[in-house]
Amino acid sequence: MTFSEIPAHSPLLAVLQCLPLLAGLLLIRVRGDAAVALASVVSLAQLLLAVNLYWQFDPHQPAGVMQFAERLPLLGAFHYHAAVDGISVLFVLLTTVVNLLSVAFVLVRQLHQSSMLAVMMVIQAVIISLFVTVDLLWFTLMSLLEILLVGYLTKRWPTYHDIQPTLARYLQFMAVGLGLTLFGTLLLGWNYADAHAGRWSFNLYELAGMEFGQNSRVATLVFFALFYGLGIRTPLFPLHGWLPSFMLHGNVATAPIYLLGLKVGVYGLLRFVFPIVPHAVWEWHTVATIFAATGVFYAAFLAMRQQTLRELLAFAVISHTGILTIGLFSLHRMALQGTVLLALNFGLAITGLLLMTGMVWQRTRTTNLGKLGGLLDYIPIVGLAFLVAGLAIVGMPGTPGFDAVHFVLEGSIKRFGALVTVAAALGNLVAAGFLLRAFQRAFLAEPGIDTRRWDKHPAYRAEQVMAGIVILVTLMVGFYSAPWIELISEPVNGLGNLFTAYTDPMQGGSH
Repeated sequence: MTFSEIPAHSPLLAVLQCLPLLAGLLLIRVRGDAAVALASVVSLAQLLLAVNLYWQFDPHQPAGVMQFAERLPLLGAFHYHAAVDGISVLFVLLTTVVNLLSVAFVLVRQLHQSSMLAVMMVIQAVIISLFVTVDLLWFTLMSLLEILLVGYLTKRWPTYHDIQPTLARYLQFMAVGLGLTLFGTLLLGWNYADAHAGRWSFNLYELAGMEFGQNSRVATLVFFALFYGLGIRTPLFPLHGWLPSFMLHGNVATAPIYLLGLKVGVYGLLRFVFPIVPHAVWEWHTVATIFAATGVFYAAFLAMRQQTLRELLAFAVISHTGILTIGLFSLHRMALQGTVLLALNFGLAITGLLLMTGMVWQRTRTTNLGKLGGLLDYIPIVGLAFLVAGLAIVGMPGTPGFDAVHFVLEGSIKRFGALVTVAAALGNLVAAGFLLRAFQRAFLAEPGIDTRRWDKHPAYRAEQVMAGIVILVTLMVGFYSAPWIELISEPVNGLGNLFTAYTDPMQGGSH
């Protein structure tokens, strides 16, 4: 895949990264109402900047043309090099929306007297940097920062008194993932240097220009290192072992939102792995799909057995990551388009579910389904937001997941035939069952314990605003998906064209 770029006329990408970083540094010292005001203003400004990026972006540029390019040489082969295509713009928009909702949640939790907002602002800066960089080494180092910051958020503000075992498990898994990602990154840089008189490079454009032949051992090593490294973060079955404990004992909502709602692992595969080693991706895509299809059912049936909302959502994440991965490794333009839209839908939906779960915990101090019940009488808008987000996860009409799941299933049936597609569809059906069961048990059923200690005050203004935003954004994106499809169509077509030459004509060589 050939890349080119259009230089930026203004440092918009740099501002999107630096503004929350500066705000985070200020928030280390600022507390109380001033902290809320600063974080809210900066988060809103970030959203407006992301919208401005969207309006200025030209979606009709051919695939491989990166826009708003910024460069700054730093040290040796390590450079700041940022640029965006339609996929990047979509992920940046999602990040700013999610961060704004997370700031509102901190207000509901009344944690603005702590340094939590400072950590969140820095995490936002790091994640946006991940989504705009075109340097693989920069992506790897920013991944390290993100994981450490989310780990600190989990350690500093957990919902379980003994967080150390959970944190140790999280860090062990993430260390393995980062080690594999770094190994793949350095192997690519070394291979480039070997072919270019010792000059190392981690630039996407140059790495994608290397000619890895079929059955290349280097390409295979790179693929598996990056696939497994990013798969741990996604998280893809069977690399998900850190997640259930992390969801149950860690930070109730904010840390999981940054780690799970923003699919950095999926983005890393789309941005770096597919364009750089397409031969290896094609050679092993069936194996990746088998992992994904197995994970859909494994996690969906385990979700039915969970007794807490938080563990149920953990397995919902794993199950739907499987569906997303099936679309990703279908290597078909339509399925890839559905995968990107599904990542957007997943980000909005899991954010909504986690935030509403956090509000339930704030009022009841439990997420045990056997103890919950009747909450729709006190916080009906929270229950409605939970239901809408749950329906978005399973792709109901009117939500962003409807078009996304349709594209994924149609693309996968053209690539793999009926078996894999039916498996994904059945897994989605099971997901609908356990999410509706969770809604019924938490909001409609009779409470399982004495509820006199619960906060039964009608929904507070902050809760109403946050739940209303979740509902509004989910439905708006769902009913008006055309702009997002147009935004990503060119880069997705470019990725799909990488694998057209491998397509069996009997399966549709005109794809």
